[in-house]
Amino acid sequence: MAVKRDYYEVLGVKKGASAEEIKKAYRKMAIQYHPDKNPDDKKSEEKFKEANEAYETLSDEKKKSMYDQYGHAASNMGGGGQGPFGGGGFGDGANMNDIFGDIFGDIFGGGGRGGRRGGRRARAGADLETQVDITFEEAYKGVEKVINVNKRSDCDTCHGSGAKAGTQPETCKVCQGRGEVTFQQGFFAVSRPCTHCHGTGQVIANPCGTCRGAGKVKKNSQLSVTIPAGIDTGQRLKLTNEGEAGDQGGPPGDLYIAVNVLEHDFFRRDGAEVICDVPITFVQAALGAEIFVPTLDGKVEMKIPTGTQSHKVFRLKSKGLPHLGRGGRGDQLVRVLVEIPSKLSAEQIEVLRKFESLEKDGKSHPLHHGFFERVKRIFE
Repeated sequence: MAVKRDYYEVLGVKKGASAEEIKKAYRKMAIQYHPDKNPDDKKSEEKFKEANEAYETLSDEKKKSMYDQYGHAASNMGGGGQGPFGGGGFGDGANMNDIFGDIFGDIFGGGGRGGRRGGRRARAGADLETQVDITFEEAYKGVEKVINVNKRSDCDTCHGSGAKAGTQPETCKVCQGRGEVTFQQGFFAVSRPCTHCHGTGQVIANPCGTCRGAGKVKKNSQLSVTIPAGIDTGQRLKLTNEGEAGDQGGPPGDLYIAVNVLEHDFFRRDGAEVICDVPITFVQAALGAEIFVPTLDGKVEMKIPTGTQSHKVFRLKSKGLPHLGRGGRGDQLVRVLVEIPSKLSAEQIEVLRKFESLEKDGKSHPLHHGFFERVKRIFE
């Protein structure tokens, strides 16, 4: 009699491996050595059986604990039987899908957990995505938009059955309406979606003339959507059950709306903060002034201190956009740009010449004076 290999060695994991590591290792071996992928390959079949036996033990905490203490001898301590720890080799003769359904579901395209065994399978409809453009002001205030969506919906003629008026879909004779077929593979059973009815459990002998048996047609739907204040480009809204219709009684998919905020002629944004540039004159910057600044709420007065430099940024509290999903608003950042006159009259030139002559110590222009002082030291 051949000596059984250590179960951990069979799966290629260490003795202290976690349940997830054991499952991952088994999954890899099941895919590699499954008889469907290796027809008439006895060696692969043996490795597949060996992996199944190892996983059946190591995936059960009680059996694993016994095995860790007593090795293969533990199989003789639980009441006998053909397989390890008694029973029929796969845990009291259970169907393969019941023990390994979550793993083999991925390999065979069905039969795993979450599906409807023994019957037709409901399938959720597809999710859809569309885009809506809104203005900067609409992003500030929020807005109701009506959007058009072209989506697959139940056919009005056959009400989604796919069958001609006065007829009904027939039960698939291959799978007997189960939507899947089961076949014996060695010593275990495997289920697959029925290829005759494509897993629906039904065959349409007399298809509907409108949808040609599909049960679905493309329809244009108008939906009203509330776009909240403070939303930004790239953010999405979700309308539950407004996607395409499901099959076999499955729920509709969802509709996602991607928002695009159009650029504004004056304002920019950084999150909830609004940014703008405001030009001021040389005299306003030098002497100080009170100016009016546009905001999303209208014009507000802002003070320009004496000696303000170009590109100075002022902050107007709570004059920005609303914070999405929470209270309060961002601020408005106002960057002032000192504008130098492009044309001067003779009188203006004379005044500026006099102003220049009055500056003797450079304290009026500290940046200018400091720059030339540094250059002077470089060449000394």
